[in-house]
Amino acid sequence: MECAAIIVAAGRGERAGAARTPKQYRRIGGRSVLAHAAAAFADHAAVDRVLAVIGPDHAADYAADPDLTQAGLLPPVVGGEHRQESVLRGLEALADDPPDTVLIHDAARPFVGTEVIGRVLDRLATHPAVIPTVPIVNTVKRVAADGTVSQTIPRETLVAAQTPQGFAYEAILAAHRQAAGTSKPFTDDAAIAAASGLAIERVDGDPANVKLTTADDLAMAEARFSAWPWFETRTGQGFDVHAFGPGDAVMLGGIRIAHDAGLTGHSDADVILHALTDAVLAAISDGDIGAHFPPGDPQWQGAASDRFLAFAADRVRARGGTVVNLDATLIGEAPKLAPHRDAIRARIADIAGLDIDRIAVKATTSEGLGFTGRREGLAAQAIATVRLPSGR
Repeated sequence: MECAAIIVAAGRGERAGAARTPKQYRRIGGRSVLAHAAAAFADHAAVDRVLAVIGPDHAADYAADPDLTQAGLLPPVVGGEHRQESVLRGLEALADDPPDTVLIHDAARPFVGTEVIGRVLDRLATHPAVIPTVPIVNTVKRVAADGTVSQTIPRETLVAAQTPQGFAYEAILAAHRQAAGTSKPFTDDAAIAAASGLAIERVDGDPANVKLTTADDLAMAEARFSAWPWFETRTGQGFDVHAFGPGDAVMLGGIRIAHDAGLTGHSDADVILHALTDAVLAAISDGDIGAHFPPGDPQWQGAASDRFLAFAADRVRARGGTVVNLDATLIGEAPKLAPHRDAIRARIADIAGLDIDRIAVKATTSEGLGFTGRREGLAAQAIATVRLPSGR
């Protein structure tokens, strides 16, 4: 049976305190909340297609996230004003090539695990509607309009529903179409399925599969992703050398600086960006600049080196990681770096997609010794710190 997953991500996320960035695009553990949720299904062997339903104002946020655009997902669908309408739009988007089953998941649940997805799919093989649930562990009270506690409700038969909720595709599509013609509010897809007459089965959910709603939830999620064994910190070192040659300027850290000579060598011979690229690649054990951009390949002759560093940073993000800090040291007698330091830091930050306060650039001479002391060329060394999910 073919299975599709719909990730519902059209909400505004206002309760999370995300004035400019909706909570589903806030980054936790090196990825956006939505990217974490989508990856759980895209990486699952039994899920064939993954479709995100996004807000009408979120196209730019989605397009700017390489963890989404490069994950092999279906093109996103724009949702409606309410969750129910968004889910229906996602279901309708699959109607021309309908799957046998569909999983509907909230993007605000980034911790969904393979086991929960598997349990829902296993039961879905024999039942048309399946939801994961967890026991309610707290005592439940009914509160009157005046704020007084009016009743203690027995919790033995109560559970909390989670997502993904799984359904036979044609059945849930028909149920949603039917519900769209009524004014009755539904709080989840299982309620819509039940209103259409489908019997709902349950499987064990996961207490860790929490929904992120408030700013405190996001802070706790970041702490969880940052803790062992979720993430590990790695460092990489890079070094590059280029000789002076004819010219009237050098490229350093992506900035053109006037000088009485140019630099010769691979691409535009930007020793700072080359050293940083090698440092980032080294931190993720992914070869070096020459392996990805061979110096003998004519397409890289004179190429701007910002492409190399951007490529290396994207390689980190593709593994669910993030570049934490970049530190470069230029070695040479001239030109002087100090007048251009802030411009170089800003340029490197832009290339790597980092805040400028995560970029360090400095220079030193070799006290007249060696080839740099004789003004025959420039050298640079760099260190990159990255954070990766364990096992990647």
